[in-house]
Amino acid sequence: MFKQFLIAQLRIFWRSPTFLKVTVATSIIFHILVNPSFAGDPFRGQESPKIGDRTEAAFNAIFQQGNYSLAKDALQKAASSEPNEPLVYAIQASLAYQNQDSASLEKYSSKTLETGQNLIASDPLRGNLYTAVGHFLTGAVILNREGTVNGVPQALSRLRKVYTYLDRAEDISANDPELNLIRGYMDLMLAVNLPFTSPDQVIERLEKNAAPNYLVNRGIALAYRDLKQYSQALDYVNRALKTTADNPEIYYLKAQILHEKGKAEKSQDLIKEAITNFDKALTKKSQLPTNLVKQIEHERNQAVSSQRIGKRQEARGNRQ
Repeated sequence: MFKQFLIAQLRIFWRSPTFLKVTVATSIIFHILVNPSFAGDPFRGQESPKIGDRTEAAFNAIFQQGNYSLAKDALQKAASSEPNEPLVYAIQASLAYQNQDSASLEKYSSKTLETGQNLIASDPLRGNLYTAVGHFLTGAVILNREGTVNGVPQALSRLRKVYTYLDRAEDISANDPELNLIRGYMDLMLAVNLPFTSPDQVIERLEKNAAPNYLVNRGIALAYRDLKQYSQALDYVNRALKTTADNPEIYYLKAQILHEKGKAEKSQDLIKEAITNFDKALTKKSQLPTNLVKQIEHERNQAVSSQRIGKRQEARGNRQ
């Protein structure tokens, strides 16, 4: 039974490209400067910062501004001046996945694991946390290289290690906001996809213990979107927009939610609003990865098609 449960988790964690792009790129790799009072550590504030300024700048470029072009240079500087920070390599691994760069994905996943393990002696909490992230990313490499069927046995062992190290980190500081954000996203994706788990408790823990609020709200919006609870999803994505209104990825998420809600409710107004938000995201397409821009444009075209179909149906109804 335990093995079947882990295999179910594994399929969710590593088979879904959406999970890897969203959760690894925007959840596990999450440090963002939401509050100007935070100096180098958006989780713990000025009193006990654990994250360097260069790393913070890279995260700020991606997650506050949604500017991947600017982040590329910032990441190179962070890797040079803060080579022992595993989060830098985890971000680079997630971007490599998004760019379908298998060699870089393998390189930076291994580097994340190595630096996470090295950090355990001086910072057991973050060392264990990023050792878990490193095993997670290495599992993604295995499935990317071997395929889902052939890679499952090896990736399964990696998944066990992910939870082993997450548990060790939790034993050190169960209420740590960085830990709770990472584990919360993982648990939330499982709760959304596995029928015998409930997302309610995970959402409650995220809101209570995780930080920064922008990424908490973004993660909950994603979960409610996938649960087809669109009103709740819209509420949380609007909360996220209050603190990161310049990030085109948040307008993209809002557009997705509005489109699905509009189709469910047969509302042309909502679909029209969705198209407006797709367009807002695309106004900054020059700073987004090419694959992401193509996906946004594809979904915008789908929304336009939905709008046309809806108008034709309305016209037929009026004639009758």
